[in-house]
Amino acid sequence: MKSSDGNGQHAVVEEPSRVTKHEMSRAGPRRRFSFLKGLPRWLQISVAAILIVGGFAFYLHLRAAEQTNSSKGGTPPILMSTATATSGDIGVYVKALGTVTPLNTVSVTARVAGQIAKVEYQEGLFVHVGDPLVDIDPAPFQAAVTQAEGQLARDQAQLDLAKINLTRDTDLLDKSVISKQEFDTQTATKGLNEGAVKLDQGNLDQAQVNLAYCHITSPIDGRVGLRLVDPGNIVQANGTSPLVVITQLEPITVEFNVAEDSVPQIVQAVRNGKQLTADAYDRADQKKLATGTLEALNSQIDSTSGTLRLRATFKNDDDSLFPNQFVNVHLLVDTHKGVTLLPNNAIQRNDNGAFVYVVQLNQTVALKTITVGITDGNTSEVQSLQPGAVVAADSFNRLSDGAKIAVRPAATETKPPIAKN
Repeated sequence: MKSSDGNGQHAVVEEPSRVTKHEMSRAGPRRRFSFLKGLPRWLQISVAAILIVGGFAFYLHLRAAEQTNSSKGGTPPILMSTATATSGDIGVYVKALGTVTPLNTVSVTARVAGQIAKVEYQEGLFVHVGDPLVDIDPAPFQAAVTQAEGQLARDQAQLDLAKINLTRDTDLLDKSVISKQEFDTQTATKGLNEGAVKLDQGNLDQAQVNLAYCHITSPIDGRVGLRLVDPGNIVQANGTSPLVVITQLEPITVEFNVAEDSVPQIVQAVRNGKQLTADAYDRADQKKLATGTLEALNSQIDSTSGTLRLRATFKNDDDSLFPNQFVNVHLLVDTHKGVTLLPNNAIQRNDNGAFVYVVQLNQTVALKTITVGITDGNTSEVQSLQPGAVVAADSFNRLSDGAKIAVRPAATETKPPIAKN
């Protein structure tokens, strides 16, 4: 191809070669097997043939594997865990929310006015009946006792003198030495002295009681609260502020309300002479705190809430229950014996009710509808299922009626290695 430049000279420009599609397609295999370049032609043809035959054989192998899996049922079996239905007893419980209530709570106050001389209790510790708590300064009350004793002694001496004069006047009256009026006057004097002595004795007893009130002791067994007074404080008699609060913890009670629908069952059990057991659980209703017995029922149902208030007593030896603590109460009213029991995690539910997947002998599962009765914790009473039946316990999202399964082996417990000396 010719082209002209600015000086009128002509230059020859070569036109780029054009490669046809046929030539490109012929060059493709050469590029694919470019690694064979440099080998003899017969060797190139042999290697290429081997690669083509090998690829075709691999393709046939994959097709055969697919056909084999299709003939065996398609998808592999579903791996799952199992649970076994057992025969046993299960309790029928009435559950309610309760409050721990102490049998006795005493707010100790001073019965005489005075200054605190000594605080003898320690905060939060248990005390028994008669243990010293607080001492009030006894000096003023000891002085009152001494004064009452002196007044009594004086009036007693006057009474003794009146008795002697009356005895003497009796002899003189018999001898007509004194008149009857004088004798009557002496008799009245003796009676006045006797009254004065009794009055003095009462004053003395009152002074002694006030003196005893200066030494305050515990009226019950229980735990004392935090200290409310200190030595040197002035307290008033029968004041509104207590000196110390004592709460009885052993035994302790729990008060709870049950729905009126459960009342007939509870009353019938009590009338039959059963001692109903009550279990106290924590707020989460997971951990059992204590076990006690039903003590009393209220006399009437609360019309505003439709509930009946009950009280159960607990020994509380380990102090697991504390006053005003909220607990969940499980009251055992009956026991179903010899029933079929199944773990709750094996029971499934749909629109038609409860069901389980029963493991068959041919390593498949069959859907079986059941009836669930009483539930206690992680176990439920079931019907339409025989004890010993093995059912699926997990992998429910993959299971269906007739699905092939494989039972997951139970985890073996690994023992810690033994230390060598």
